Amino acid sequence: MIYLDHAATTPVPRAVADAMYEVLTEQFGNPSSQYPLGLEMKRRVESWRRTIAGALGCDARQLFFTSCGTEADNWAVTAACWQNRHVGRHIVTTAVEHSAVLEACRWMERQGYEVTYLAPAQDGSITAEQVLDAVRPDTALVSVMLVNNELGNVYPIADIARGLAAKNPKALLHTDAVQGFLKVPFTARSLGADFITISAHKIGGPKGIGALYIGQRVKNPKPLLAGGEQESGLRAGTEATAQIAGFAKAAELRLENLEDKLRHMARIRDYAVERLTAIPDLKVLSAPGGAPHVLSVSLVGWPSQNIVNDLGQQGICISAGSACHQGKPSHVIAALKLPKKVSGGVIRLSFGPETTAADIDTCAEALQRHHDTRMPML
Repeated sequence: MIYLDHAATTPVPRAVADAMYEVLTEQFGNPSSQYPLGLEMKRRVESWRRTIAGALGCDARQLFFTSCGTEADNWAVTAACWQNRHVGRHIVTTAVEHSAVLEACRWMERQGYEVTYLAPAQDGSITAEQVLDAVRPDTALVSVMLVNNELGNVYPIADIARGLAAKNPKALLHTDAVQGFLKVPFTARSLGADFITISAHKIGGPKGIGALYIGQRVKNPKPLLAGGEQESGLRAGTEATAQIAGFAKAAELRLENLEDKLRHMARIRDYAVERLTAIPDLKVLSAPGGAPHVLSVSLVGWPSQNIVNDLGQQGICISAGSACHQGKPSHVIAALKLPKKVSGGVIRLSFGPETTAADIDTCAEALQRHHDTRMPML
């Protein structure tokens, strides 16, 4: 199998699985229990929190575990609006956010909020000026992702944070950094966002565990879930200790020689552009200078789902966009307003440290065969 869909999820290294297995079978205590087995698990959870917080560049007390990135996104949106309920009922976001943010914003619209959805340029770019121009005195929240999960564009979060401090200091800033964490260089301090969402399964960790960074400007954040006193009383529910262990081990492994890994993925992306652009009718959509692990292209005129199915039968895993769309047209590609034959042929290749040039060669050859032997759309 050739796996070129790391933006959807990533392989779990054996060391991560082993760390989780130990917790499941030997260190299975509840961190809220007061006997030694529980107290030891509490100590371990805090140690794992420090590992992940170190990778994010924040204080461990600012990092709160969630069940996934989607939960963290929803929590950030609702907590920001709750804190700023007296500031106003306006939200600024983009039309190319992950569905977790867009649907949370649409839910807030049903609660009486007004949401401005910023359209990208045709190359997927969003500028800080564009975001700040949309900010008003009654803006409670600005939510802009760090790395677009379908195009790989990196958005100027630090510039938005600085501009927001000048234009509307009370407005809170959230960034979904799920595709950026340990893929592009940043720290919580360098971004300047009030909320940062990350997830384990995009970096070699397990599914079912994410985290939300909550900055110092957020006062008494409203919990998303009511219940027990876990996560400093902010996220009820018994901690998913095995998943947290896997998240920490995955972050630890990814941090080893991280710069080399990022350079390798960037070289693979560049090589993929070189190989794929030799195919007739293939158009690269991802802009230069994006994240090193995502490449969006279109085999213009050939339906993307047919391409995904054809290559899948050959053991080559690519996607037609975000895995969350499950075959439906992508709102990200629709926002680019591309010609129908271009948008209809969009596929995404995404890479990890394990991806090789030989993987790209095999994929390019399969795409060339698809072009030469399958019927294009009318």
